[in-house]
Amino acid sequence: MLHKKIKEVRISKNVKQVVLANALGITVQAYSMKEGGKRPITTDELELIAAELDVPVSTFFEN
Repeated sequence: MLHKKIKEVRISKNVKQVVLANALGITVQAYSMKEGGKRPITTDELELIAAELDVPVSTFFEN
């Protein structure tokens, strides 16, 4: 699932949720819900997350 891959990459890059929440302009709680699969992640948000983690968007769709 997309949200699990985002979390996996974020942790591997040693990036805290607050960093990505700030990049998206949302609260840490709202980001946590997105990463937990409880809220959808938009294409624009996915691009911002990829940029902040310095990976291509395709990374989130690889095994």
